[in-house]
Amino acid sequence: MQREIKKPVRLLNENGELAEIGYARKPIFEYRRKDIKASPWRIKEWDYYLITNDDYAVALTIADNSYIGFLSASLIDFKQKWYKTTSVIKPLTFGKLNLPSSSTQGDIVYKDHRVEMAFFKKGKDRHLECTMKNLDRKKDFHCEFLLSDEPRDSMVIAIPFPDKKNAFYYNRKINCLTARGKVYFGEKEYEFLPDRSFGTFDWGRGVWTYKNTWYWGSASGIINGKKFGFNIGYGFGDTSKATENMVFYDGIAHKLDQVTFHIPKKDENGKNFAYMKPWTFSSNDGRFEMDFEPIIDRNDSISVGVIASDQHQVFGYFTGKAVLNDGKVIEVKNLLGFAERVVNRW
Repeated sequence: MQREIKKPVRLLNENGELAEIGYARKPIFEYRRKDIKASPWRIKEWDYYLITNDDYAVALTIADNSYIGFLSASLIDFKQKWYKTTSVIKPLTFGKLNLPSSSTQGDIVYKDHRVEMAFFKKGKDRHLECTMKNLDRKKDFHCEFLLSDEPRDSMVIAIPFPDKKNAFYYNRKINCLTARGKVYFGEKEYEFLPDRSFGTFDWGRGVWTYKNTWYWGSASGIINGKKFGFNIGYGFGDTSKATENMVFYDGIAHKLDQVTFHIPKKDENGKNFAYMKPWTFSSNDGRFEMDFEPIIDRNDSISVGVIASDQHQVFGYFTGKAVLNDGKVIEVKNLLGFAERVVNRW
């Protein structure tokens, strides 16, 4: 049973446990890092932005995972089926990156000899800037984006992890932001025009368990002359009272229950995934049924001692249907988005 929280509330109580478990359409939970009672080694905070159009995408991440922080930039070319992700690692940050306690206000500014990255919140708009030396093969990367037209509703969840009373995940995701900007990579320039470019914001704060496998999918575009998007996912905690599954149409959120990712397997044993074969998605309430045709798998894997991550963020086209709260069926055809499977030991 999905539980909606409608009134503002402190995220954590005096014991460092979630005061309320559920989902919301606005960021009404008050997060304070000092309220956390768990080990500081387990605290994880990040701001992630994805900007897409039909041809290209850029992803920017600033993350402070306590024992390790990183600043990451990705450039993806859908036509050439090419991508490059470069991350600058900062050990033992433990909150020193000063990520904001709110998704609605606060800036992040970072600079060293290799990378300069800044996320600014100015009024209703978000400004993103990044310069990274030697993103790939001695080619430097620079981008500037303006994200505007924030919709009325967004996806917000506050959920626990099973058997870990001080572990939690507080997350906000915003779809269908209007994006405009330019990217410079070596001698090449990429332009993102506001009539066909979209921004997605993923703001996460929490105390995580060591091992987890999560699934996340998202898309934003225009259908019937109105902004349409969705956020789907699971695997990052106890979602019995709140999943992150929502459809957005003309700025309004329509809550879904459970959505399942059906990723094809390479062999009969079912141990290896064939990420570049067509996927399907289904929901227990019949309100989200999609086929997914992959374009490119942005696969990034690291393994250093006890820390490991295997990420497959697969971009492609969604075709199917989504049903709104009033029963209206939105027919989706070749909507650009992504779906990912990430396995972490962190």
